[in-house]
Amino acid sequence: MDQTHAPSPLAGAVHDLATEVVLALRSGDHLATVCGAAGIDEENRTGIAAARVIGADVLLPSVLYGRNPHPGDVAVLDRAVREFPPKPDAPAATAWSHWHMISTLRRIAPPPPPGAPAVTYEEPDAAWLEQAPWQSFTHQLSVLAPLAVPAAPSAVQRAAAARAVDLARGFVRAVRRRDWLQAAGAGRWLTATGGEPTTLGLERGLDFVELMGGHDPRVTLHVRAARLMAEARTR
Repeated sequence: MDQTHAPSPLAGAVHDLATEVVLALRSGDHLATVCGAAGIDEENRTGIAAARVIGADVLLPSVLYGRNPHPGDVAVLDRAVREFPPKPDAPAATAWSHWHMISTLRRIAPPPPPGAPAVTYEEPDAAWLEQAPWQSFTHQLSVLAPLAVPAAPSAVQRAAAARAVDLARGFVRAVRRRDWLQAAGAGRWLTATGGEPTTLGLERGLDFVELMGGHDPRVTLHVRAARLMAEARTR
C-alpha cells in the first residue's frame, strides 16, 4: 500500500472526533460521550491534541441542545486547555480559540472539584478584525467558527455581526474557490448572527457546501450547527 498520502494520527483523530460530534448533533443523543465514541480519553495525547483542534465544538451538542455535557467530554476538553495553552507569540485565532474553550467550560460544565488549579484567561483583543480586508476577515472568522454559538457574546461575535456583508462576500468567494471548510464556517457565522443578506440564499448555499464538502466532517459539523441555530430561531 502506498503510504505517501496516508493521514497522520492527529488528522485521523480530528476526523473521528468531528464525525462523532456530527452524529451527536444529528441524533440529539449526547448522553453518551462524544470523545469516548472516538476512542479518546484523558490519557490519549493524540486525542487531546485533536480536541484542541476541534476546540469548544467538542461540547457543541450540549451547547445547542441545552443539556449537561458528558463528564468524559468535559475532562478531555479541560485537559486540552491545560496541555496546549497558546504561546506568547501565538496567532490571534489560537488565543481566541483557547479563550472560548475556557469560557465554554465555565458556562456549561460543572465546577472543578475543590483544590483543582484554576484556569483563567482574559478575552483577547479583536481590534485587528475591524480593519481586516473582507477576504482575510472571512478566513479568520471561519477558523473561529466554534465561537459562532448562541449565548456566547464576544468581541469576535460583535465583529461578525457588524460585517455581515463582508462575510457574505467571503462565503460566495469560498464557494467559488471550492474552499468548503471556509464556506461552512462563514455560513455558520452568518446564521449565528442572523445578519445574512436576503439575496444570498444561505440555506441553499449551505446545502450545496455540505454536498460538495461533506467528505470532511468538519464541514458537516459547521453546516449542521448552522441548521440547528436557524431552526431554533424559527421556534
